[in-house]
Amino acid sequence: QLHLVESGGGLVQPGGSLRLSCAASRIVFSAYTLAWYRQAPGKPRELVAHIEYGGTTHYADSVKGRSTISRDNDKNMLYLQMNNLKPDDTATYSCNALIGPPTPGGGRGYWGQGTQVSVSS
Repeated sequence: QLHLVESGGGLVQPGGSLRLSCAASRIVFSAYTLAWYRQAPGKPRELVAHIEYGGTTHYADSVKGRSTISRDNDKNMLYLQMNNLKPDDTATYSCNALIGPPTPGGGRGYWGQGTQVSVSS
């Protein structure tokens, strides 16, 4: 069983930055594809970014150029640096670990409980 815990969410003004973290409890963390999803109230879950076990990264158009996903396999950590935040980025952000590519709406693999990001002036 892989246990994931997110942190780093909060309230930030438009244009601000946040760094989300996801800590994993299992030593074979490096074998997994890792992803960040978000879900805003009344909207479907959205794949924000993912990073393959080899380090290749992928981003949704909505965050491309403003966000950076990274992983530290030695520390079993996943990160999402988000810059120039917009009100539309307001959502609960969850990390996901799975074998193989993530799907747009998620569902497979292991999940954390989520961390809330609110962007408002």
